[in-house]
Amino acid sequence: MRTTAYLRCLLAAVAIALATPGIAHSAQALRLATTTSTENSGLLSYLLPVFEKRSGIPVHVIAVGTGKALRIARAGDVDLVMVHARPAEQRFVADGHGVDRREFMYNDFVIVGPRSDPAGVGETDSIMEAMERIASSGRFLSRGDDSGTHKKELALWDMIDRKPGGDWYVESGLGMGKVLQMASELDAYTMTDRGTWLAYRGRLELSLLLQGDPPLFNPYGVIAVNPQRHPHVNYAGATALIDWLASAEGQKLIARYSVAGQVLFHPLLIPEE
Repeated sequence: MRTTAYLRCLLAAVAIALATPGIAHSAQALRLATTTSTENSGLLSYLLPVFEKRSGIPVHVIAVGTGKALRIARAGDVDLVMVHARPAEQRFVADGHGVDRREFMYNDFVIVGPRSDPAGVGETDSIMEAMERIASSGRFLSRGDDSGTHKKELALWDMIDRKPGGDWYVESGLGMGKVLQMASELDAYTMTDRGTWLAYRGRLELSLLLQGDPPLFNPYGVIAVNPQRHPHVNYAGATALIDWLASAEGQKLIARYSVAGQVLFHPLLIPEE
């Protein structure tokens, strides 16, 4: 039996196709701005072909940091965003730029660093103590790009009342995959989402040193660009994708995605099997 979400996907695709001259067998493309973590981890290349087959709506992905994704969406240059910075997402909606926000999955952040672990990060299970140790006797490589990961990192420094800077702190302005590669080359610590770490770890001279502390929880939200603010956006397609990600099929696919036997993301809207 078809689910309500599936029917909405189908109806959205049909409506767009009928309204768009010259399109007989495919719907108007959907523009999705998202974080590098969903792209680097391989999640989107796993999920989106299923949605495209179900709905007939092709999805074009723009993978950038959360801050840039939200800026692109504010300008109306995409139809929806998939990001992981709850306060920034809530401001985006409150300011009238987005609608239909849905938190639909989560993973977590982890601290990785040199296998020699000069700051002794692996000796603690507290992210607050780990950050203090890195600032005192380590080197930290920050994304420095206004991404969701960067926003979370800055919030953690605030929690220990420390302003990062100096010789021990390097801002890269790069995406997560490149930051991991750079940290490996520099023998530096960094914070990464678990999904990107699992996708890249086989190529790195780094170890996972801290995980599991509650402040490292990392929920992902998906938000449609407000069609009243930007009438040209593909709101029907955006709604179709949001509904599908929240559907039983979308949630189960998220739960089943793994790399090297490890699940990278967890559904928020259904119990995991």
